[in-house]
Amino acid sequence: MPPITRRRFIRRAPLALSATALAAGCSPGTDSAAAEQPAATTGPGGPVIISTWRHGLAANEAAWANLQAGGSALDAAEAGVRVTEADPEVSTVGIGGRPDRDGIVTLDAAIMDGAGDCGSVLALQEILHPISVARRVMENTPHVMLAGEGAQQFAIAEGFPLTDLLTDAARVDWETWKRDNPGYRPPINVENHDTIGLLTLDRNGNIAAACTTSGAAFKYHGRVGDSPIVGAGLYADNNVGAATATGWGEAVVRACGSFLVVELMRQGHSPTDACRLAVERVIEKNPDWREIQVGFIALDKQGNTGGYCIHPNFDYAVYTESEGNRMVVPGSKVPSDE
Repeated sequence: MPPITRRRFIRRAPLALSATALAAGCSPGTDSAAAEQPAATTGPGGPVIISTWRHGLAANEAAWANLQAGGSALDAAEAGVRVTEADPEVSTVGIGGRPDRDGIVTLDAAIMDGAGDCGSVLALQEILHPISVARRVMENTPHVMLAGEGAQQFAIAEGFPLTDLLTDAARVDWETWKRDNPGYRPPINVENHDTIGLLTLDRNGNIAAACTTSGAAFKYHGRVGDSPIVGAGLYADNNVGAATATGWGEAVVRACGSFLVVELMRQGHSPTDACRLAVERVIEKNPDWREIQVGFIALDKQGNTGGYCIHPNFDYAVYTESEGNRMVVPGSKVPSDE
């Protein structure tokens, strides 16, 4: 059973009071809190982990090790993306992420479990692991989102140390950008995907999602993309599955992309078809779709995975017991030879 977060405690309080008042009429051994939670259904494909981009391989390894050690889907999702947040060689997530146009590294992250609990942080500065702060928001506050200075104050109060996130390499990139001013929007290539999203299905049939990013390189200070927005950058539902997005966040937000993928799976579409239909919705909502990249990955409750993107050069990593940790190249709306 998932841990009892503050939000769950608040929701369950009236039930607990009612149970106390009706104790004389309750059957022996009845647990009202347990009765509120539906029994988890174990999908035949679990455990499964899927994450965006080649840096997802290392994230998958950490998430898999967490599951094998008895961790929950939520534990594994957090553990996986923390690896990417701490890797200075990844220029789009965590430490080493490219700064905004003022030279400041700001981080966004969100985490969600299949029961519907979620937490996120936006425009967070000087904190190495925004995904862990997002989980504390979920578990230790009555809120879903904290932003900017308030998010940093909360992180410090929770014991997270301040860290200089701007590496020498990222500073050089920023200074070069300022000098050359090549244009605001980054090109649609593998170097500007800006996100790691990771989805997990554990042996008990529980699903979770995590997404973390430093956002678009040289963005306006204060800009927030899709990654920390529940329903856009990620979504999870134990009854259906989970999805996460990568690419140009503004386009994903306009389509409520990850929620859309999960709802399409709820209607009976496979993970791949759901991602393809969501990409088509993104194209419909964004007339400049040829100038941007958006990709989705998805995981259903049976352990099936899939993905789709606008342009080629997007890939994702999948870890299963039968096939191990491997890269997958999804279909794309634009053929690779166009």
